[in-house]
Amino acid sequence: MAEAQEGPGRRGKRPGDRDGAEEPAEAERAGRRRRGFQPAAEPRGTTVLHDTISTRPQPLPARYFDTRTTEPISFFLSSLEELLAWQPDSNDAFNVSAVPLAQRQPPLRSRRPRTLVCHDMRGGYLEDRFIQGSATRNPYVFYHWRYIDIFVYFSHHTVTIPPVCWTNAAHRNGVPVLGTFITEWTDGEKLCEAFLGGGEEAYRAVGEQLARIAQHYRFDGWLVNVENTLSAAAVGNLPPFLRHLTAQVHSAVPGGLVIWYDGVVRNGALKWQNELNEENRVFFDACDGLFTNYNWKEEHLERTLRLAGPRHTDVYVGVDVFARGDVIGGGFDTNKSLRLIRQYDLSAAIFAPGWVYEHLGEENFLRNENKFWGSLAEYLHTHSICTLPLATSFSLGMGTSRFLDGKEEEAGPWYDLSAQEIQPLYPEHEGTLSTSCCLQDAWCGGSSLRVQGTIAPREERVAIRLFSLQMPAPPKLFLTLLYKLEGPHPDELTVALELSTWRSGTCHEGNVTSLPEPNSRHHPRLLPAPPPGLDKLLTACDRGSNGWTSRCYELELQDCSLRDLSLLVSRQQLSPEETSFTCLLGELRVLDAASVAAAPPQVQGLAASQLWWQEGPAPRQLSLSLTLRWAFPPGRAACFRVLTRGARCRPGPAPTPTLLGLAHACLYRAVGLAVPRPAPGQSCELELLVEPVLRDELPLDPARWGRLVLVYSEPAGGTSPDGH
Repeated sequence: MAEAQEGPGRRGKRPGDRDGAEEPAEAERAGRRRRGFQPAAEPRGTTVLHDTISTRPQPLPARYFDTRTTEPISFFLSSLEELLAWQPDSNDAFNVSAVPLAQRQPPLRSRRPRTLVCHDMRGGYLEDRFIQGSATRNPYVFYHWRYIDIFVYFSHHTVTIPPVCWTNAAHRNGVPVLGTFITEWTDGEKLCEAFLGGGEEAYRAVGEQLARIAQHYRFDGWLVNVENTLSAAAVGNLPPFLRHLTAQVHSAVPGGLVIWYDGVVRNGALKWQNELNEENRVFFDACDGLFTNYNWKEEHLERTLRLAGPRHTDVYVGVDVFARGDVIGGGFDTNKSLRLIRQYDLSAAIFAPGWVYEHLGEENFLRNENKFWGSLAEYLHTHSICTLPLATSFSLGMGTSRFLDGKEEEAGPWYDLSAQEIQPLYPEHEGTLSTSCCLQDAWCGGSSLRVQGTIAPREERVAIRLFSLQMPAPPKLFLTLLYKLEGPHPDELTVALELSTWRSGTCHEGNVTSLPEPNSRHHPRLLPAPPPGLDKLLTACDRGSNGWTSRCYELELQDCSLRDLSLLVSRQQLSPEETSFTCLLGELRVLDAASVAAAPPQVQGLAASQLWWQEGPAPRQLSLSLTLRWAFPPGRAACFRVLTRGARCRPGPAPTPTLLGLAHACLYRAVGLAVPRPAPGQSCELELLVEPVLRDELPLDPARWGRLVLVYSEPAGGTSPDGH
């Protein structure tokens, strides 16, 4: 039995709850008084749910939930039949990205040469398939988003739907994500013959389904990879299929893309061309771009540039980082390939950059990853953030611990790419400056940003460019910074922020424009007192602790646009010698003052469903898994912290909440909660909380959190082996 009520005077069954005889709320409250609980009016916004324990197996669909734990998982489709049969399902809500594609400059449609990253690692769907994260030590992460334009999740399954954690991380940083539709070998021939060898109706159905899937799960399109021979009929229908798929994706997904991989040629033979030529041009003309094979030489680039004409940036020249075959360069020589590609003003497709992780090992991955991308930096165009708020704690979506307010909240490794925050530029200057991830200390999440460098002799300070910005400046900005200086003489150094601007008349959307040098550099004023009505901000400014220093600034601007956000490290006295420094950045925020004063929202309609009771893990204990759902205004929350005060069967003070996990949409599956088994005639209470973390990261009053109280008891007359 499951019965819910929310706030005063509301109660009712929740979708997905088990059927059973309902006990009126008044009778239940009376029962609670008899069994020792004191009656109390629940705060507004609290949901009270009543459930009778049943350990009868209630399996959830194996496509969407792990069969052992019921954790939500990402999935793929293995056949044409599965693709054509796919329909949206209420159980697949965990797989829908809740992070919209962030705007940035220049936009993808600009004619600047682009960089595509194609992620192919050990067949795909590894630890990243666990939507709510996993306890993975030394996982693979990608975080150089500022340098790339498109991310492709690749596997050899027929329909590769990108795990939602990748879509969330990429979108937060402004990068569109493509899935993969692949056919290969003999099975691929049969599959292609089935939908391309017949009439128009068959291939149109496939195109429409692929577009619907991208739209439903909120990723951005497809890489189409046909690596098997085609019959004359099938290859004849391939260009109209690509045109139809591209049109459908453009219609269903704003900014959607379809890119063709260089496999079959116009007569249906499987023959990699390593360039754009007359053998594969018909497919290039039917979609948004061509991803070439990897065994090209300079003459291939020359011919490609000539044939592509004004669409030269729609050709993504393939670079296999594993350097398989006859290639210009892979591994740490990948820059040789990039140098040639850029000489011909073509785009690049970097395939399997996970080489750094797979080939060089897990232990020094982060250091090697920075070395790899640093070696390519001069051939990669950076991107600018063009919306506020800008708020980040620099977390990579993994860690050896979880931190909150500068303290370790939870020990042990974790991995959840959906929790990755906006990433900076990672500037490197050989011998004088480096930026890297610090897993040992953080303000919030799993890591901070370590900035190490030297101030040159007789120089007062050094500026480290963290973010490129391109947006009109609001009349007033608030900026906050949390940092920690390390080293022998931190008192001799000061840390501040610098914003550079240019006049608005030179800022254009659309195609990239050459921007002049900044008109001026601004050093925001430290706030000596809270701005009127913005006590929330002061609370945030005063929360530096555990060795972290907090600073709040304001800056008023007129008729200009933001250009760069830099960190300034200065020494208080000039010296004829260089000064070394190490600074950890824990949190950085740039806020439009007008939006900070906006009324805070509240979690609404917190409900629980899909309750799954099991015996154990200890005597007189039960294990409970359940799905929480709630409502919150779209776009206001960066994430939600799901907490519990635990379960108790006797009255007493409520324990301090502990973290269960993070949710990146308005739903969360709590798995394997150990709760006490109630004695006969007794009921117990489990309290769950949902705390929104706002995008500007200002704290939200607990009265606006979601709260659910689950009152559970054994069925009348005890239990039988089947739970009845």
